[in-house]
Amino acid sequence: MSNALDVDNLSPVTAAVANKLSSDVNPWLRFRSFIWDSDTHLKSPEERRLLWKLDTAMLTCLCLGFFCKYLDQNNLTNAYVSGLKEDLGWNGNQLTYAVSLYTAAYALMQIPSTLIVQKVRPSLWLAFCEIAWATFTFAQAGVHNTKTMYALRFLVGITESAFFPVGLYLLGSWYTPTELAKRTAIFHFTAPAGVAFAGYMQAAVYKTLNGHGGLAGWRWLYIICGIITLPCGVLVFFVLPDYPSTGKRWYLTDEEFELAQERMRRVKRVQSDGLINLTVLKRIFSNWHIYLLPLTYIFYGLSCAGSSYFAIYLKSTKRYSVELINILPTFISVIQAVTTLLYGFLSDYTGSRFWFTFGPMAYGAIPCGILAVWPGNYNLKIFAFMTLGIQLMTAVIYSWWSEICAADPLERALVIGMSNGLQYVMSAWIPLLIFKQTDGPTFRKGFISDFILKYLHERELRQKTFNDEEYSSSPELSGSPVDKKVIDNSPENTPGEVAVLKQRP
Repeated sequence: MSNALDVDNLSPVTAAVANKLSSDVNPWLRFRSFIWDSDTHLKSPEERRLLWKLDTAMLTCLCLGFFCKYLDQNNLTNAYVSGLKEDLGWNGNQLTYAVSLYTAAYALMQIPSTLIVQKVRPSLWLAFCEIAWATFTFAQAGVHNTKTMYALRFLVGITESAFFPVGLYLLGSWYTPTELAKRTAIFHFTAPAGVAFAGYMQAAVYKTLNGHGGLAGWRWLYIICGIITLPCGVLVFFVLPDYPSTGKRWYLTDEEFELAQERMRRVKRVQSDGLINLTVLKRIFSNWHIYLLPLTYIFYGLSCAGSSYFAIYLKSTKRYSVELINILPTFISVIQAVTTLLYGFLSDYTGSRFWFTFGPMAYGAIPCGILAVWPGNYNLKIFAFMTLGIQLMTAVIYSWWSEICAADPLERALVIGMSNGLQYVMSAWIPLLIFKQTDGPTFRKGFISDFILKYLHERELRQKTFNDEEYSSSPELSGSPVDKKVIDNSPENTPGEVAVLKQRP
């Protein structure tokens, strides 16, 4: 039986693809298809140029903004172990209360922000929020009492809350299933990068600027963070694209703008019409997505809380200098950064979302179990803290959620907002019960709860995956870089043409 393709009987579009598959593909494109988008060799030069522009503009804005968000979010812990505790007289649970106020504010605006950007340009809303939180970050450098710090942490939480859910929503509005997870991973990579950089920066600031100009090192940290954040907010205003339907920017030609819209139609990613009414909400809330997906993420988020308390444990051992107490926890973030990128790239390449979600969580039970037991072996506890970062696969989860909810933009916005928002709602009050500063450094109730929640999250993933065949994984590519759902549903392709399109080069 001949393996030759009968190109004459294929539609013009499919014939072009078939010829490209059967001919020698540019070695550089083959290499890019291996390390980047698996369907790079199938894209036209115009589509590759559009993606290059989007990656350069959108990823730059989102990554810098999210980096600043985590830099400013986590500087409180770095400041706390670098002199704030003593300067403000925080000898009880003040740090826990300050973190909980931030978390409550952050949770409060998650869903409203995803709804606001249905009506307001995301570039305007995110730029306003980032410039505002930069202002509040500057203000924290001058704090001299606990109540003022509480108020400023609440305002920082309010203004920072929009960046992550809106950023995820934007990525899902521009990129296809073979492209999304790695871009989301790069976006989310800046979170551990920001945490790590905050530790290194505070160590350097404490060493070089502590006492300079009559200001303590922790106050200089807030000033420098504000200086970094402010111009990033301005960049978002001028450069970040909005939506393929309304996101025309000076660097996008009319043809590229139309191509971006066609790409979303091709993967059946519906664009928002801004319509929010009772009928629309009733349709969304009658679907299982809006309940099960956020619940799964809540379990995951709460089970990852233990890594935040590494610096406090190190301070309690009295073995390390202030500089090392700031630096050592950054190794968790370094591991998180590497694995976040790894899971995102492999998930796109293999077409699997489930295994790159379930696998990291299954491993995470090991370090969480160690901390729940709290053994006497110091090195074992250090190992557990250091490797908690391996379980971070947020990028894959949200890519999966975006694909499941691709047909309804408002549902996609609400699922993202509810997942992140409700997880932060839980995080706002649960630490008051299980991660009290007065229970440190063992935090026995907290680490035991982390272990239990990790088990519950793994069970939810299994139930959601295997009980619903339609969404048992991300769109299966069957070894192909082409979206299976798009191929199968295309009216232009016959069954024989589908087989042609599913071949790898």
